[in-house]
Amino acid sequence: MKAMIINAFDDSDVFEQVEVAKPRVSSGQVLVKIAASSVNTVDMMIRQMGTDLPFAPALPAILGMDFAGTIEAVADDVTKFKVGDDVYGCAGGLGELTGSLAEYMAADVNLIALKPKSISMQQAAAIPLVGITAYEGLTRAGIQQHQKVLVHGGAGGVGHVALQLAKAFGAKVYATGSGEQKLSLIESLGAKAINYRSETVADYVEKYTDNAGFDIVFDSVGGENIAASFEAAALNGQVATTVSLLEMDLSTAHLKGLSLHVVFMLIPMIHNHQRQQHGKILSLLAELVDAGKLQPILDEQVFALNDVAKAHDRLASGKAIGKVVVVN
Repeated sequence: MKAMIINAFDDSDVFEQVEVAKPRVSSGQVLVKIAASSVNTVDMMIRQMGTDLPFAPALPAILGMDFAGTIEAVADDVTKFKVGDDVYGCAGGLGELTGSLAEYMAADVNLIALKPKSISMQQAAAIPLVGITAYEGLTRAGIQQHQKVLVHGGAGGVGHVALQLAKAFGAKVYATGSGEQKLSLIESLGAKAINYRSETVADYVEKYTDNAGFDIVFDSVGGENIAASFEAAALNGQVATTVSLLEMDLSTAHLKGLSLHVVFMLIPMIHNHQRQQHGKILSLLAELVDAGKLQPILDEQVFALNDVAKAHDRLASGKAIGKVVVVN
């Protein structure tokens, strides 16, 4: 089968198209003919940083975590899925799990679910990593109806899903962004758009919460932006973030009694820990999609498998709106 491999960890174009053996299923796996994959920031991190990350795969490696496709074979002990099922998931591209940038992929059944029926393979491939991340962050924060939820980075891969899920949970949702196109997308998905370039945190906390702060802040930007999340949160509020690799002063969090939830959705894949939870979340997300409550947004540029390096460049440019997708 055709596959895109890397033979080195580097910031440059290291992808090479090769012929490799089609994978065979082992216990608890299905063989999926890949229709589409999507690119995530962590894919680029692995390609660039390699062995600096404890979950980097051995070289030569097939990257790619998210996918959608059709099952062509099942292991003898698999009963939940059958040949011909259309599925989606986030099941490879790190550690010992071979990735999705190939014609076929052997996937752990605990990391996949039946694909939403109402959307295309390309759209389905855009959901798994960001969808699971958004769901975990919001549910750990204890989201409830009528709460005020702020999503930082509302037009991004995780952010545009998080704001839709928060709305589906019955919350009043606000989201930060910049630029007319991204702010318009946020509004179209049902959240109040906040231009963080023209409004300070103090400005929009006063404007939308009467200085009380937001019940939940979902921070998909992270890093130094966590300080803005602490500032925006209500007393005894909840902050969920996807990027917390930094040192910072937690005085504001302490004085406001905040709870910080760090979401690293790769843990089940890396450590083979409670993988079935991912499959359950993916099934729930599929129901929301088919109920019209969750719409994955794809970037306007779509890439072929042999152009995956360009897909990585597109995501790295910061110009993509929604998810960057690779089509087989």
